[in-house]
Amino acid sequence: MAIAISVRIDFPQGERIGPGKVRLLEAIAETGSISAAGRSLGMSYKRAWSLVDELNRMFTEPLVTSRHGGAQGGGADLTEFGQDVVTAYRKVERESAESAMAAMSGLAGRLARR
Repeated sequence: MAIAISVRIDFPQGERIGPGKVRLLEAIAETGSISAAGRSLGMSYKRAWSLVDELNRMFTEPLVTSRHGGAQGGGADLTEFGQDVVTAYRKVERESAESAMAAMSGLAGRLARR
């Protein structure tokens, strides 16, 4: 039985990080661009920038740095700390899924058939 879970981390000051923000960070690392990352996730340019700004203000150091356009064009990079945040989140997600599977696997046979 496969169990899917969704993890959202709520910090004491009210900030939160979940699968959408983490996927955006991963897409920025993959594409090298906030706007391209947003497009790949079906997100508007404004929404992607807004989430990056929120993420960068959430911690004491930025998760994403951006470069202004020019001869080489603009772009964005995940900082080392940004990668650490993604890695930590994915670890929590993986360990939570393993725990959920162990706790819930005995219920598979008791699910109603639809």
